Amino acid sequence: MFLVSKQHRDIIYYKAKVHLRSEASNTYLSYLWWIFEPIISLGIYYLIFGVIFARGTENFVPFLLIGLVTWQWFGNIVNHCGNSINGNIALITNVSFPKVILPSVNIVMDTVKFFVVFAILLVFLWIYGFTPTTDYIYLPLVFFCQHLFNTMAGNMVAAVVPFAPDLKIIISNVLRIAFYMSGILYAVSDLPEHVQSYFEFNPMAQIIQAYRDILMHQDNFDLIKILTYTGICFCGVIISHLILRKLDPIYPRVLIQK
Repeated sequence: MFLVSKQHRDIIYYKAKVHLRSEASNTYLSYLWWIFEPIISLGIYYLIFGVIFARGTENFVPFLLIGLVTWQWFGNIVNHCGNSINGNIALITNVSFPKVILPSVNIVMDTVKFFVVFAILLVFLWIYGFTPTTDYIYLPLVFFCQHLFNTMAGNMVAAVVPFAPDLKIIISNVLRIAFYMSGILYAVSDLPEHVQSYFEFNPMAQIIQAYRDILMHQDNFDLIKILTYTGICFCGVIISHLILRKLDPIYPRVLIQK
């Protein structure tokens, strides 16, 4: 977002606003689905892993919900960005229209929804007993780190899918594997030490752990690690943006030929 001009940012925010209103107007419950849909999804996971399989440990409910809410922000952006260029052929044929706007619209929409759900999560945590602490000052940094990671991943997916639409199937399965490899349903610290080292290279696992450290008073928040990931993801966003700009004039030919 910060790499596009003010005019293009205005377009992104306007299109995101229009799409959100349109999406809400197509259902009877309107904007309430932003709340009900993730709650239903979270409830299913809790029923399966927290009740049926009795997988939970102490404070498993907040532990699980933090991981799921965080992951859904990332997963939704990747899935939606995968179709952001293919699904807008009318705009793609307009050579003067910058294609980087399209995934950015999806990123803004899913980010708005995430903060609505995250606000509800915070209220739940406070009621549950995890009241705010001074560590909350690090939350904006973790948000920013994940936003950069989400943007990088969303841009990269948006950039490559038009050339091979079947990649959406592969990406969907990779996301499913990554979900189970990000410590959402279990604590990475409970794994053998030689296995834990692999999670150091999984940004989502580290980001989810950072949220838990802050919100669940775990006192393990690693500021240096998050700053490092933020720097890496910042570079990744720049690279992904440059790739989209480089491929910009190619997309109309690719999609029209199909």
